[in-house]
Amino acid sequence: MVDMFSGAIPQHTVQTTDKSFQALGLSDPILMTLGAIGFEHPTPIQAEVIPPALAGKDIIGLARTGSGKTGAFSLPMAERLVHGRGVRGLILCPTREIALQTKAFLEVFGKQHDLDTVCVIGGVRMHPQIKGLRNRPDIIVATPGRLVDHMERGNVRLNQIEMLVLDEADHMLDLGFLPQINRILENVPKQRQTMMFSATMPGDIERLTARYMQDPLRIDMTPERGVERGIEHRLYLVAAEDMKAALMALLHEEQVSTLVFLRRKVDADWACRQLQQEGFKAERIHSDLTQQQRVAALRGLREGKYRILLATDIAARGIDIPIIEHIVNYGPPDTVEDYTHRSGRTARGANEGVVSTIATWLDKEMIRHIERAVGHEITRCTVPGIKPYEERKTTSRGRKIRRRRLL
Repeated sequence: MVDMFSGAIPQHTVQTTDKSFQALGLSDPILMTLGAIGFEHPTPIQAEVIPPALAGKDIIGLARTGSGKTGAFSLPMAERLVHGRGVRGLILCPTREIALQTKAFLEVFGKQHDLDTVCVIGGVRMHPQIKGLRNRPDIIVATPGRLVDHMERGNVRLNQIEMLVLDEADHMLDLGFLPQINRILENVPKQRQTMMFSATMPGDIERLTARYMQDPLRIDMTPERGVERGIEHRLYLVAAEDMKAALMALLHEEQVSTLVFLRRKVDADWACRQLQQEGFKAERIHSDLTQQQRVAALRGLREGKYRILLATDIAARGIDIPIIEHIVNYGPPDTVEDYTHRSGRTARGANEGVVSTIATWLDKEMIRHIERAVGHEITRCTVPGIKPYEERKTTSRGRKIRRRRLL
């Protein structure tokens, strides 16, 4: 069982504590499974969350991506739930990929109680999911939109839920799931345990916690600054007409595993075709592709079939591939929070990574916001054959004081 599913569980290096899993109150069968997989010590978020979670406490867990949040809630759920009593556990995830990874955790650690987990996600046929729901699983892992579809069709009832988890809650709100989340939470019992995990704490999450949680314990493991440690930030300022050429030149120069963020699906398609024509091992991932195509693209990057993956923000949510060494922003994102989430795709665990942003003078305001979050001016860089944009430094009154070429 462990060998069958451990490949779906992230196996990258993550900062751990000197505590033992046994000291957290986990049972011998789960301890044996942890040992078989190679998990020797809990991560900081796991060490803080697991004991109160086992005690049934409502929890708000704040931690950066790649910190072990999935194990923090999956292990207590596997301990506390027992097979054959109906749907008692519900985990809401922002994307299909995160849902599938979470299901893999539960299939491994829920073995001692014979827990049956059903994954309910969009982009695939509903009939197999309906069949799984009719078999009265113990746990449902779902994306909010597809779960609401099943609720409206009468395929599932949530009136026996004992443990509820909102994973990557800020991502779900980014994707516009707040109405569906409210609909779901209004249909689960008021007497339950609720755990919410997020990398940031926007106002909508504060309101969710006030409305749906009971005296939650807040566990904040986020770093002091808004972006992850172990990341080198680079900025390539170019003329608007040189954006595409700069992207191609950068990908030629940096021969490492790379995830490229593009705002539009058409840009991802264009860049993928161009790179493939030039002999690059590249693939793209966006919402117009089927779930099978998206899974194949992620597997190809993870296994080395592709070196470059081109993605839109929505499709890239939940990518947990430790080998990604380089993030490229083809244009900065719309918010600092999105920059943080994109950056979190590299430097997973104890690894290091590079985040490069290709931008024009029109993006300078957002760049200043990002630099404030990073805590320093981002290093200006160039690529061969592309003339850099020349910044004009001004006083607070807008008077030009000097002009320089970015190096």
